[in-house]
Amino acid sequence: MQNPVKKVVIVGGGSAGWLTAGVLAAEHFANDHHGIEICLVESPDVNIVGVGEGTWPTMRGTLRKMGISESEFIRECDASFKQGAKFAKWVTGEDDDAYYHPLVLPQGYDQINLVSFWQDHLSHLPFADAVSFQGYLCEHGLAPKQNTTPEYAHVANYAYHLDAGKFTQFLTKHCTEKLGVKHILDHVTGINSADNGDIESLETKKSGQIKGDLFVDCTGFNSLLLGKHYQIPFVSTKHVLFNDTALAVHVPYTEDNAIASHTISTAQSAGWIWDIGLPSRRGVGHVFSSAHISEDQAHQELLDYIRPYLGAKTDDLTPRKIPIEPGHREVFWHKNCVAVGLAAGFLEPLEASALVLVELSAAMISEQMPATRQVMDIVAKRFNEKFQYRWDRIIDFLKLHYILTKRTDTQYWIDNCKAETIPDSLTELLQLWQHHSPWHQDFTQTDEVFPSASYQYVLYGMDFKTDFAATQRRSLNAQLAQQQFEQNKKLTEKLIRGLPSNRELLNKIQEFGLPKI
Repeated sequence: MQNPVKKVVIVGGGSAGWLTAGVLAAEHFANDHHGIEICLVESPDVNIVGVGEGTWPTMRGTLRKMGISESEFIRECDASFKQGAKFAKWVTGEDDDAYYHPLVLPQGYDQINLVSFWQDHLSHLPFADAVSFQGYLCEHGLAPKQNTTPEYAHVANYAYHLDAGKFTQFLTKHCTEKLGVKHILDHVTGINSADNGDIESLETKKSGQIKGDLFVDCTGFNSLLLGKHYQIPFVSTKHVLFNDTALAVHVPYTEDNAIASHTISTAQSAGWIWDIGLPSRRGVGHVFSSAHISEDQAHQELLDYIRPYLGAKTDDLTPRKIPIEPGHREVFWHKNCVAVGLAAGFLEPLEASALVLVELSAAMISEQMPATRQVMDIVAKRFNEKFQYRWDRIIDFLKLHYILTKRTDTQYWIDNCKAETIPDSLTELLQLWQHHSPWHQDFTQTDEVFPSASYQYVLYGMDFKTDFAATQRRSLNAQLAQQQFEQNKKLTEKLIRGLPSNRELLNKIQEFGLPKI
């Protein structure tokens, strides 16, 4: 082969760098001399952002692919189970305003769309409760499995909450000791170009030149390779998604140390507060628009949220400020350089899309790993098309949460609903859903980031109404729909009786571990 790809150099650590390294090393036999060499270079004194504490169910597959024990991961990364997100005060702002976006599909989703039946007969129940059991599990603080359920298997679909700093340390150890990833702690001082414009090598402070065939930019917001070296333009989405600052803090447990089985997202006057329960603490943060509220006011809203739980100790907390520039690079793979994680872009923490984009990027790079430099441009073109589509759909889905609000109490919520801030693609979907509810054929990709079920949960959780009069078909099976509602009700009752609390299961995993598959 001419110019075979034999060495991948990943620049930057953190979750993005080490997840990418782990997936590539596991699937391309980095610990075998016939495999591809994976080398990760990171500065010894660059701090990771470290607040990406929410994942998707895809993380279970990623960790399994890397040969990681789930029990070991949970113990080492202060991880807990996540079964979805609860959105509070997003619709009216009242105390009783809340809905769930669970991680299970609506009951019978492959057979029947239950929305019209729910609207006609069960609208006194929240949509997620009528068609799924998971909101009930979350409200009862229950785990998604039992201690006899094998690693990565589930009773209810689940993801994780985790300590991002501990996760990075855990991945570093696993990748270097078990997967053959070469780890270089050094400062990158320069980038050397080949005649064709590719990156030929990195200059480092102590290790000299580090050559590679493919370079993966995981340098965070700095975007050292794709952004600074190649000058790939940054496409801002701030005109659509306004939030540009986060204040994050660790909150200790008090007498009530129950671990929430879901992310809690509570809307504020000009943003929202995330609340994530880990075994040892909670991760809480306020993400907001600096154009609509001052940092002092945002800080006060964060403390006001925490005070009912922590009392006078709230004043001892010192939140960390994280600037956010919402948007992404114009392309993600240029020449022999591909950006993953924050180096490619970031929108906001809502719906935990950051880590899943890392997983999806690593998976596609691994699956499509170009055998030679000659085919790399083809792979890059396909990668860019795929991820442009994915970023656009994530932007649509995140914006959906803001434009369905009925809140007019602050300018922030009013501005979010202005037509000029809503992507045309999302406007079209909302017009479509005036007369039929989201369903399988509404999207063009077989591996959509957010499936039609996710749109159903948000739309009808936020009181969206679909007028089915013009599109109602006689083939709709009322009897089948009733069966599905009854089945969901029975399943809910059974699981509430049979599942342990989140805290109880995590304690048992600490002591005994989970059965191996």
